[in-house]
Amino acid sequence: MTRLEQDLSTEQSTGQCRRLADVLSVTRSMLEHANAGNWDDVAELERTRRDDLERCFSETVDPRHSELVSEALAVMLHLNDELMAVLASARDAVLEQGVNQARTRSALGSYQDIQHSPG
Repeated sequence: MTRLEQDLSTEQSTGQCRRLADVLSVTRSMLEHANAGNWDDVAELERTRRDDLERCFSETVDPRHSELVSEALAVMLHLNDELMAVLASARDAVLEQGVNQARTRSALGSYQDIQHSPG
């Protein structure tokens, strides 16, 4: 748990701050799963995170915690950027794999045509 998450989870914090700490923790877990290629886990955690965020911001931010909430949102946006970079890299790898498979199928088809051609 980071210092920010600890600050959000203190006894004096509102339920909103504690939920935001949970959101940060879930976001970190999402990034870990993404880096490991566990995309089903990322998707499941995203559903949980979305619900937590909705509950978190269904109430007005207490002005006493506005700086802490702002810092937490900045961290979450940074983690989201990292998550999106991992996702883009995985997408590119899948696209390249698809292109390579198409080339292999084409080459196999050509080879089979040559084998079966009278000659």
